[in-house]
Amino acid sequence: MNEETSDEALMLRYQSGDAAAFDELYARHRSGLYRFIVRQGRLGDHAEELFQDVWMNLIKARHTYRVEAQFRTWLYTLARNRVLDHFRSDGRAGAVMREVGEDEDLENVAGSRIAQPEVLADAREQGEAIVKLLEALPAPQREAFLMYQEGGLAIEEIAEATGVTFEAAKSRLRYAVAKLREGLQEYR
Repeated sequence: MNEETSDEALMLRYQSGDAAAFDELYARHRSGLYRFIVRQGRLGDHAEELFQDVWMNLIKARHTYRVEAQFRTWLYTLARNRVLDHFRSDGRAGAVMREVGEDEDLENVAGSRIAQPEVLADAREQGEAIVKLLEALPAPQREAFLMYQEGGLAIEEIAEATGVTFEAAKSRLRYAVAKLREGLQEYR
């Protein structure tokens, strides 16, 4: 499959029955989408279920898909709506991000540098600090930041996916980045 094929073209091909196009879309977006969902709130065992629900919703909606926005915007709108539905059904519409548990695989944060125990300990502390900083962000700022960071969405796409103006999305992202930078400076 051509690496330069746009997501939109792949979705249209999938709409026409090309299963390989779906496989390519899934491969391109699974990691970022999963991280976006997991980092939205205390989801526990539900994160994987919500992730699968988003892809199932995409499959169900493939016949009505129209290229009106970038595919990523549409996909992250599906994900955002599914997460919000989950929180509403649990009575936690304003839920905050998950906590780092003892079972977290923070060695992945440090990558190949984990050969030294002090590097691993520092990476664990830094990871916990980042999680706490993300938890402290207001939900709209956290959502904008995660869409930008994990999903690679542009400000215009964030605005469209969240139903706010360009300026509101830009402001949310700017405040989130400023608060995270300030918090990280205090950590250091």
